[in-house]
Amino acid sequence: MHPQVSDKKVLACKEFLDALEKCHSSNWARLFGQCNLQKDELNACLRKERIERATENREMAKERKLKAEQARKKFYDDE
Repeated sequence: MHPQVSDKKVLACKEFLDALEKCHSSNWARLFGQCNLQKDELNACLRKERIERATENREMAKERKLKAEQARKKFYDDE
């Protein structure tokens, strides 16, 4: 299964995860590819969540870098 699914933070994709687990409960459906739609929907949801998280982290990193640069500049200007 997906490593992201093991994390309890993934509540936005819960309905897709439940649909896939329900489909996988039938071995025949799973073996003959009848769960592919549910799997693709779950993958799309997880991808969207990952991209949003990466964008947020990138913005936070830019802010931290800017603050560090300002602090460094202030430190060397005071000398």
